[in-house]
Amino acid sequence: MSVAASVVQPLPSHALMVLLLQLGVLLLCALLLGRLAERLGMPAVVGELAAGVLLGPSLLLHLAPGIGNRLFPQSTEQMHLLDAVGQFGVILLVGFSGIHLDLKLVRRQGARAAGVGLAGLLVPLVLGAGLGFLMPAALRAPGADHTVFALFVGVVMCVSAIPVIARTLIDMKLIHRDVGQMILVAVTIDDAVGWVLLSLVAAMATTGLYTGEILTTLGEVGLLLLATATAGRWLVGAAMRAAGRAGVPGLPLVTAVVLMTLSAAGTHALGLEAALGAFFCGILIGGTREFDTASLAPLNTTVMAVLAPLFFATAGLRMDLTSLADPEIALWGLAVLAVAVAGKFLGAFLGGLTTRMNRWESLALGAGINARGVIEVIIALIGVRLGLLTVEMYSIVVLVAVLTSLMAPPVLRFAMNRVEQTAEEELRGHRFLTRTGAAPPPAPTPAPTTTADP
Repeated sequence: MSVAASVVQPLPSHALMVLLLQLGVLLLCALLLGRLAERLGMPAVVGELAAGVLLGPSLLLHLAPGIGNRLFPQSTEQMHLLDAVGQFGVILLVGFSGIHLDLKLVRRQGARAAGVGLAGLLVPLVLGAGLGFLMPAALRAPGADHTVFALFVGVVMCVSAIPVIARTLIDMKLIHRDVGQMILVAVTIDDAVGWVLLSLVAAMATTGLYTGEILTTLGEVGLLLLATATAGRWLVGAAMRAAGRAGVPGLPLVTAVVLMTLSAAGTHALGLEAALGAFFCGILIGGTREFDTASLAPLNTTVMAVLAPLFFATAGLRMDLTSLADPEIALWGLAVLAVAVAGKFLGAFLGGLTTRMNRWESLALGAGINARGVIEVIIALIGVRLGLLTVEMYSIVVLVAVLTSLMAPPVLRFAMNRVEQTAEEELRGHRFLTRTGAAPPPAPTPAPTTTADP
């Protein structure tokens, strides 16, 4: 056989043109609607999701089916091309969530924050799984195991979103408060455990509910955690330090991308979720000594300004809000929202009270960790890929992610207005504002003047 005969044919010209049009239109709409959402005091992700909703089956395919089908043809091959671009953005987005995790803060808060985080995780997990068992078959994808579906709903209920919550705390000037710090640590614990649980459920969805397979998956997770804490920590640290010392422009950025994508490929090869590997790798990069993560700022900007909005717009394309016009589906949607909110608030509130926080601080904790944001959208799309969620259930989960993110700021403001700021918090807040350039450093105290003796 000749060499030329073995060459794979390139992407067809028409498919490439459609992909480029899709990327350009989605990114433009996501940019415009994201900025509009921020002007209205909402998270940018709301506008970015709305871009996909408006261009998808919820609106465009109804108003102008000819244009909608030409721009976003419902063919498997074309959607897979778009999904591939979005998945790359997800891996980097989740990886940067891990980079922003403050390990020193986690160690400092210790057991107290672990109690709050686990309470805020277990209560919604149990309530969500219970609700999943009660849901009708119409909300499960054909062939989906009822138990696996219920466990997936529980995982959906228990996650939070570090990027959305951190941004909310910074915008509201609460990041330096004790409650703000506790929220960040609790959310960090929730997300780390949530990704592990998601990987277990994903493995069950692909291999089945067999004791041997479940034990094998648990063993793989244990080995992954051990490898991350030992060899992974050494390898990632050595690679990032070498890239930082090389003095080659852009080398730390490329190294970080390579490490996160290879880590994602490794966990995916184990039958776990690819995002879990990217998240653990991000934690290791952020905790690398003698390496300044500020050098990754250009990559962070690219991910947050280009790849993440593109992913959320693509996620919005899969939503069909017209399906929620069915009274039964709408009622189940309200039930999911009620259980999601009540589970997080109740868990965090009880966790706060048991760690000797007052009721207003506990209420603020519940409001903070209730925001699901970007992480729940990512998990919802994973549920579709695993063959667990219908379009209706997917739309419900994404709406819960948006609504809980919108609820967090007003409830936080209401609760924190009743919590007195301590002198230590005020000093910490001034240091934070000075470090970020939002406030000028304190003026130096003038030296006392002396007069000569006559």
